[in-house]
Amino acid sequence: MYVNRTIEEIHDALVKKEITSDELVKESLKKVHEVEDECNAFVTILDDAKGVDVTDNLLSGIPFGVKDNYSTKGILSTGSSNTLKDYVPFFDATAIENLKKAGAVIVGKTALDEFGMGGTGMTAHTGIITNPWNKTRMCAGSSAGSAAAVAAGAFPYALGSDTGDSIRKPAAYCGIVGYKPTYGMISRYGLFPYASSLDHCGVLTRSVKDAAIVVDVMKGKDAKDMTSWDSSNIHLKESLTGNVKGKKLCYIKEICDLSNYPLASTELKEHLANFQKTIELCKKIGMEVEEVSVDKKLLNAEPAVYIVLSYAEATSNLSNLTGIIFGPRGNGENINEMMMDHRTNGFSPLIKRRFVIGSYVLQKENQEKYFKNAQRVRRLLVNAWKDLFKKYDGVILPVGSGPAKHLNKDLDNLSKDTEILEEHLQIGNFGGFPSITIPNGFINDLPVGVNITGNCYDDENVLNIAYALESNMNYKNMIAKEVRK
Repeated sequence: MYVNRTIEEIHDALVKKEITSDELVKESLKKVHEVEDECNAFVTILDDAKGVDVTDNLLSGIPFGVKDNYSTKGILSTGSSNTLKDYVPFFDATAIENLKKAGAVIVGKTALDEFGMGGTGMTAHTGIITNPWNKTRMCAGSSAGSAAAVAAGAFPYALGSDTGDSIRKPAAYCGIVGYKPTYGMISRYGLFPYASSLDHCGVLTRSVKDAAIVVDVMKGKDAKDMTSWDSSNIHLKESLTGNVKGKKLCYIKEICDLSNYPLASTELKEHLANFQKTIELCKKIGMEVEEVSVDKKLLNAEPAVYIVLSYAEATSNLSNLTGIIFGPRGNGENINEMMMDHRTNGFSPLIKRRFVIGSYVLQKENQEKYFKNAQRVRRLLVNAWKDLFKKYDGVILPVGSGPAKHLNKDLDNLSKDTEILEEHLQIGNFGGFPSITIPNGFINDLPVGVNITGNCYDDENVLNIAYALESNMNYKNMIAKEVRK
């Protein structure tokens, strides 16, 4: 197969006419249907997708997947929600426009936790998305469908969005690369908003270089997104030298020390031991790595801060989903009754709970205690990381508390102790920091990941560190079920 190769390898085959773009698209669609049958990873499959002319652009003629919360002109875009189950936009998201101009070919819209509000891949309106490494395990979320499809080899990359860890944790659970650039590097115009101050566009691939290639095309200043910025002096692919001698990383004792987890499962113990092996590898290839401490009270407040801020912004952002402007009409004798019916029956229980909490913390009498205090703690967390970046090129941490969790959560031995270990990636969203997850091992034949987060606008440095690490491990370009220990 060609679609399970790297982007450069596929482009080379297209240029040499070993395969045509049309044939490549057909090959991808065949695999897409297999992944859909196995993992329920898609909302829409574009069986009529056609190849295009191959140019000098590395992405030309190559198929890819799009998370279904990106607006795609003339293509069903549901956000994996019944409230938009029939919505077909009349415009493309800017990131999609940029990829189309490069000659990239969309073959499917991937399923997600409803409107990106979930971390399991279990709340899409089309059903549960399963992990291609083991169908009894979850992909994490919300970019579950994109992660499953890339991991299974349906195409070399898929778009995701990341509000808390929605690209990076699914990447870890599925044994692939997940990259969230600095906030605003990729325009959010046309991305269905969840929490605007936290939302990032990004990509899931099977190698760091492929992530760099794709984001080089997606990024750029956009007049339609006032938070976007000029990144024309940043060249991600060109920055991948693999030379990291003298680079400095740190990891946080309060997150990585096994003594903080008295009820640690066997998987967690193995995960933290594997992380220490990765730290030793960092040192072996020329980096300095130090253990640092961050106030544990501050760290423990992080999950609650995320809940308050993201739910509040979601309540505001999705207030336009009334069933009046677009979406299936609700029943009722007046507009208020119709909106009530539409929102009550259209949203899943998970989303409705988030809206209730978001509305509560935004009420005038509650704002100071909850919303404004959460903003203050967000600032303290961002400042703590900014202080680290004054001395270190990046913070390196394990992703989650082990491999993919069971779909039947009763089988997982989790405790409150592991909450910050599970949720620390959200700090990358608080600060808008560039952050990338790469696979770094296996536990019980399931992949696990490590994350590197750096300072804003330092994407080239962050990706090069990840590239150097990846180059010295045997977990690049993995296809699910081809376990490489």
